[in-house]
Amino acid sequence: MGSRFGVRKIVVTGALGAVVVALSLTQLGYIPWISGASLSVLQVPVIIGAVIEGPVVGILVGAIFGATSMVQAVINPAKGPIDVFFVNPFISVLPRLLIGLLAWLAFRLFRGRLRPAAAAAAGIVGSLTNTVFVLGALVLAGAIPASVAGAVLVANGLVEAGVAAILTAAIVAAWGGVEGRRGKARLADEES
Repeated sequence: MGSRFGVRKIVVTGALGAVVVALSLTQLGYIPWISGASLSVLQVPVIIGAVIEGPVVGILVGAIFGATSMVQAVINPAKGPIDVFFVNPFISVLPRLLIGLLAWLAFRLFRGRLRPAAAAAAGIVGSLTNTVFVLGALVLAGAIPASVAGAVLVANGLVEAGVAAILTAAIVAAWGGVEGRRGKARLADEES
């Protein structure tokens, strides 16, 4: 398929985008965690899109993730004290665009190794991209102090990265197995 954006990429983008929207609207994308905080897995479909179809799909699914964050902040601003800041696309959308790009780069970097390890690395990098850039944007906007951002990075971000690594590796392996049976397995690091 080369660099063309074909039907397959459109379908994968739509399907993973729908997963992001469903996880966001139903709150299933948030796993309850300590002190009333929650772990997000909304970045995982973005990472998977980047791994199985490349950076453009990852960026587009990331845009959907960011848009759902922004819409949630507009329609439900009283959900949390900092959620009102997510109406700003610099906080809600821009960091999510970077998830797919950086996850894809990590996957490409490790592609010569075991695919599950490359997918896990993409999961870690993509998840930490989300955490670091969202927290950084919140600090720059004056929503939280840097010390709080550091605590959230350690308490939530590292665990989210571990969860994303496990989920990404498992889902990408399953995806490859399903496609392999049809004789058409293709991941973003393979040439079509």
